[in-house]
Amino acid sequence: MENHSLLRTGAVDTEEVTPDLLSMRTLIANVLMVGQPQQGSWVLVDTGMAKFADAIADTAVQRFGRPPACIVLTHGHFDHVGTVKELADRWNVPVYAHGLELPYLTGKANYPPADPTVGGGLMARAAPAYPNEGINLGTRVHALPKDGSLPELPEWRWIHTPGHSPGHISLYRERDGALIAGDAFITVKQESALAVVTQSKELHGPPMYFTPDWEAAEQSVQKLAALKPQVAITGHGVSMAGAELQESLLRLAEHFKEMAVPKQGKYVEDRP
Repeated sequence: MENHSLLRTGAVDTEEVTPDLLSMRTLIANVLMVGQPQQGSWVLVDTGMAKFADAIADTAVQRFGRPPACIVLTHGHFDHVGTVKELADRWNVPVYAHGLELPYLTGKANYPPADPTVGGGLMARAAPAYPNEGINLGTRVHALPKDGSLPELPEWRWIHTPGHSPGHISLYRERDGALIAGDAFITVKQESALAVVTQSKELHGPPMYFTPDWEAAEQSVQKLAALKPQVAITGHGVSMAGAELQESLLRLAEHFKEMAVPKQGKYVEDRP
């Protein structure tokens, strides 16, 4: 698990975390390709920022030689669905998300506006420019099975990890302790432009400026920490593994209010 490779491919960074997990950074957000290269079916988890559809499709062809069986979304924020409609239409594949996320993926609801008052850096101050509108995937999008199973990924299960969004999910494989956390927690200080550019690795809670329910976010981190994952790939930042991951995640779960919740902001309730 520690023998990760990080390759720069044009406008994106590609990190092969395990032989069947490829993380690809689209500007500020990661997409995940899950499956053995050139063997069997594979699944795309999240679709990153807009304008990266060709880069994602080209990488998929190089790695697998074919489209994915489906697309799974951890949630529907703009930086995770930027190419979902284009890719789903291009590949003619279904999209899956938690049922509570479907209103934001079928044009029926918008997310709460981003909060620039949380502090932490330029990325947070620029938050009013980030789209919060839902998208409409129509009949292309489907609710995930309620039993926690994942289409086309028999070894994986989805875990409801709300807080950052109502229907946010993470994906977990018990066999090797692999966790796809989405934005339940991340490994970069997403509020800071410098940290995002350098990809300085440090465990953090979900992006502050787009998290409206901090109580649920704390419970989600505690739920994931209890799994004691061996490796985690997050929606922002590079992967983290082994003792570094487990110790950092346990510390975040135990001190979430001090470490993750902003001291001010429109979605922060009064705390003692």
